[in-house]
Amino acid sequence: MRAEARQLVALVGLLLAGRSVAELPPPPEAATAYALQPAVQARRFMAVTANPHATAAALEMLRAGGTAVDAAIAAQMVLGLVEPQSSGIGGGGLMLFFDARRKRLQAWDGRETAPLTASAGQLSDATGKRLDFARAVRDPRAVGTPGLLAMLGLAHREAGRLPWARLFEPAIRLADEGFAVSPRLHGLLALEGRFADLAAQALFFDTEGRPWPVGHRLRNPALARSLRVLAAEGPRALYRGELAGRVRDAVRGDLPADGADRRGLLGYPDLAAYQPLQREALCRSYRAYQVCGFPPPSSGGTTVLATLGIWRQLPAAPVGSAAFIHHFAEAGRLAYADRAACVGDPAAAPVPVAAMLDTRYLARRAAAIGEQAGPAQQAAGLCGEGGEAEDERPSTSHLSIVDGFGNAVALTSSIEDAFGNRRMAGGFFLNNQLTDFSDSGPNRVAPGKRPRSSMAPTLVFDRRGLYAVLGSPGGSQIPNFVSQALIGLVDGRMTPIEVVAQARVGSRNGPLEVERGRLAPDLIEALKARGHGLREVEMTSGIALIVRHGRGWVGAADPRREGRAGGD
Repeated sequence: MRAEARQLVALVGLLLAGRSVAELPPPPEAATAYALQPAVQARRFMAVTANPHATAAALEMLRAGGTAVDAAIAAQMVLGLVEPQSSGIGGGGLMLFFDARRKRLQAWDGRETAPLTASAGQLSDATGKRLDFARAVRDPRAVGTPGLLAMLGLAHREAGRLPWARLFEPAIRLADEGFAVSPRLHGLLALEGRFADLAAQALFFDTEGRPWPVGHRLRNPALARSLRVLAAEGPRALYRGELAGRVRDAVRGDLPADGADRRGLLGYPDLAAYQPLQREALCRSYRAYQVCGFPPPSSGGTTVLATLGIWRQLPAAPVGSAAFIHHFAEAGRLAYADRAACVGDPAAAPVPVAAMLDTRYLARRAAAIGEQAGPAQQAAGLCGEGGEAEDERPSTSHLSIVDGFGNAVALTSSIEDAFGNRRMAGGFFLNNQLTDFSDSGPNRVAPGKRPRSSMAPTLVFDRRGLYAVLGSPGGSQIPNFVSQALIGLVDGRMTPIEVVAQARVGSRNGPLEVERGRLAPDLIEALKARGHGLREVEMTSGIALIVRHGRGWVGAADPRREGRAGGD
């Protein structure tokens, strides 16, 4: 057995030290890379992340007496190395933290910001025509001020226990020694084909231009150096030090072939001015539970809670039935309509959250839902009509952690598109989050503004306290993924494995989308008979779910990615 394979086998064995619980077999026509892992049950603490190495890093911190925040930071540093297409210190993130001792819930905002010189129409060509998405994501003007590291620094000051530098050790070790290229990373590199950025091309492709094969030991010495600087100097090194210069140079150092000056806008003043924010989590009752999500500029919390608020008014239906899918799609369509019209950065314009989640308002919205599909695109019930951004790409990561003190973290992080802007600085990719702005409405671009997000880190409570921790990647599909998971868990009484494995469905105020190859033909026909226009699409959720079970926890990772659960 090759060394890389032995390393992976040993790692998976370490993560699955807890007892296995019920699992479902994969469907007969499974999507590519669909690999169902057993759920893990543990007594003291639990971590579920998007990669076995990241879960191992989280467990290393938890076993050393660290908090959920410590474990989340260590896991996130590893994710930026082993899953560079999805998240990293060149991007942003949103974190919910439950402090068990103080019975306090905190929401930390590390969303990227537009440069201070940003303006409408900045993602346009020399003639003023808006760039298509494929060109826009690679344009240096799409890079926003990274916020993830500053947010993690704030979280550590508030709720960390281990030394900051200690949290970087697993990622530095892996960057120095190397890790085996995973099937998902290899597949996404193959789809990408090549990078114009020479450092990225040399790191991920061989001299013949082929992506490194699965199992190749990949080292990232540039990232190891950056992580050492950050470990020694703290988050400020990214915003004012040597690394700030690397980020600035990567964004502003080239000109397009047509000679027009369209260099990136991000500069030293933007980096120096960046501040993470502490916000108030959004909590609403659902059945016997309190569901808490992230407030604007994320649309995740409002959309999930609105979907649940509409759903609870509708007739009960068995999970996965035609009636269930119909009602879920109609509820989501209405919630997404208000999302587009109302949600943006609250610092730029007030977001009517209370009105959006008002019980009587949601009951009126639910009353419009019948047994046949309504219009494929519904009008917003509030705020008029808002401009919509380009479709967000499902290149994000989520982790869920509960520590031995009863604290919990739900952290969703992203660089937006796969491999972000495709520019590297110090061994990590920069984001393209400014493509998340809209042409008009509350989410239009402005200097220093945070673009609307769909990220939905979520915590659930009952009368005993913390009940569940969850979230998912998936771009603008995230609110549907999380809403469906919550309904399956609460109404469907599904096991954690059933929750993460269920076929994905939903509407983003457009046609009903169903996961390709997962619905039976007779079910599809029943939905069409209700008037739905269906789109079968890949729905690569990445639910990381922890649920209280007896005196311990059960963790389950979505089979569509490479996540793992682990605990003691």
